[in-house]
Amino acid sequence: MNILDLTPEDFELIQSAKDKITMLYEDDKHHVAAALRTKSGDIVSAVHIEAYIGRVTVCAEAIAVGSAVSSGHKGFHTIVAVRHPYSDEVDRTIRVVSPCGMCRELIADYSPECLVILEVDGKLVKTRIGELIPLKYTRSST
Repeated sequence: MNILDLTPEDFELIQSAKDKITMLYEDDKHHVAAALRTKSGDIVSAVHIEAYIGRVTVCAEAIAVGSAVSSGHKGFHTIVAVRHPYSDEVDRTIRVVSPCGMCRELIADYSPECLVILEVDGKLVKTRIGELIPLKYTRSST
């Protein structure tokens, strides 16, 4: 995997996601937030929407992408997701988490060059979304 170092703007993006989940955290409703920086430099952040029926739950990354697209943004530069611990967890650290497979597909569909911030072996790094979803299905692969 091609790993890139984080920039001050990346840490700003992480903080934006942390601020969003700190503000909106609720047990069993919202414990993940995502923030994305558009190619124009705007930051869009969102929390996930959890439902008692799991398949109805929508990831924070998907909501951030949908919000950005609905606001007219065409491309994304970088995205990050963070997880707030549940109220009964001993470790209260908000951590960067990797996007799930469906979110990887969505990010790659809307911005194939998007960078993703994640934690690898205890270190924050970033890489292109294509590194996280090799051999992605596309129209041209049929």
